[in-house]
Amino acid sequence: MNIFCFGLNHRTAPIEARERFAGHARSPAVLRHLGCSEVLLLTTCNRVEIYAAADANIANEEIAQSLRIRGSSAKNDLEAFYRKENAECARHLFRVAAGLDSMVVGETEILGQAKRAYADARASGNAGPLLHRLCQRAFRAAKQVRSKTQITRGPVSVGSVAVDLAEKIFGDLRGRKVLVLGAGETSAKTLRALASRGVSDLRVSNRTPAHAEELANELEGIAVPFATWLEQCREIDILISSTAAETHLLTPPLLVPILRDRADRPLFIIDIAVPRDVSPEVNEFDGVYLYDIDSLQEIASESHELRRQQIAAAEAIIDEHVADFQKHLGLSQSGTRPTKECPTRVSGELRASEL
Repeated sequence: MNIFCFGLNHRTAPIEARERFAGHARSPAVLRHLGCSEVLLLTTCNRVEIYAAADANIANEEIAQSLRIRGSSAKNDLEAFYRKENAECARHLFRVAAGLDSMVVGETEILGQAKRAYADARASGNAGPLLHRLCQRAFRAAKQVRSKTQITRGPVSVGSVAVDLAEKIFGDLRGRKVLVLGAGETSAKTLRALASRGVSDLRVSNRTPAHAEELANELEGIAVPFATWLEQCREIDILISSTAAETHLLTPPLLVPILRDRADRPLFIIDIAVPRDVSPEVNEFDGVYLYDIDSLQEIASESHELRRQQIAAAEAIIDEHVADFQKHLGLSQSGTRPTKECPTRVSGELRASEL
């Protein structure tokens, strides 16, 4: 039985490819049908990855096809994917959970996203003893990296980097009108970063009104009905979008009448969703400046330099956890030998130590 991971991220594939292979609710079931005994799907704005255990080798093209949501074939995109087996799979997940493989090195959202992916896999019966041990060790490694290094100092979220970009464009953000589309964790951190820079006119819109209202109340902002968010674009200076929509929410035909009312006022759009919320063609309009998640990498690389010394210390911690994990499971490049088993299905809440 081998443990392996298969996926692509912001380093191996541009956003156009990541949009085509964003994964979906059916992906784990497809992989179980292909022969995986355990499956976990991890998707974020910068990566989509499968962690799985299987007796037989499963072709990369078949795994990629299970993640595809757009396009007719995965064959032409296979070069963008990576595959890591056993000990290297463990090392990869430990680095991911610790924020070492993120666009913003040291970012903290990824650990919560990994825990939710694990909880979903356990609840659906897709995570058994091997993935249980792998994930628990990853969470322990991430916690130790955070507590024993200063890797999380400085801007440590995609949202904070997006706000850094807005500040570079406008200078002082005070007095600017900002609409954030989406009310998830990334949107919440983006709004908090905006508030910390002195933005007082914060507007939030989400398909679930209660979520938008809760977030707006926290930051003394305004909740905007989702049906009317587009009208807000006549007034705002900055639109930051981070939703889970599968199709573009803002397209050239929708934007044309909005721009007529804006006269010479520029509209800056930062789209940090994957798949993208805003059609790339929108950037062709005069007075519209569109940035997507890949546009933030240059700014993120600046904070990477500030953390270089901390990265070495974090990698040393990861090395220790990989060696220990290898020792206890008899993990090698040729296979795995699980020891004491844990249940493949869990009833009730997971223990606090597991989350």
